[in-house]
Amino acid sequence: MSYSIAEAARRSGLSIDTLRYYERIKLLDPPARDAAGRRAYSDDDLNWLGFLTKLRTTGMPIKSMREYASLRRHGVASAGRRKALLVEQRRSVAERIAELQGCLDILDYKIDNYAQIERKAFGVEPEREGISA
Repeated sequence: MSYSIAEAARRSGLSIDTLRYYERIKLLDPPARDAAGRRAYSDDDLNWLGFLTKLRTTGMPIKSMREYASLRRHGVASAGRRKALLVEQRRSVAERIAELQGCLDILDYKIDNYAQIERKAFGVEPEREGISA
């Protein structure tokens, strides 16, 4: 199956400009062309774009994404380095998740604190564990 650039953009969630940009910076190999010379994206192209989107969502820098894309073209011989890039990115994501979990814990603490203040202000006793109203 092949898709026009507009359809590839719609299916990938990326803009047409982003697809062209990814091609220009060599994140995406130039897609095949149809009889009229228009880009014709394949399912494999869309799967790759989906993966690139995930990498970008993790915060992977474009430079690292470009390195990964370049290594991908070398096949199995580059598997070790590609894995290393992903392991490093996973570590970075895990650190960010831990940091965000700490932020979430603080927010929960503050929300619970304000809930107690509101209960006291309105004369309602806070619920005690194991005792329901």
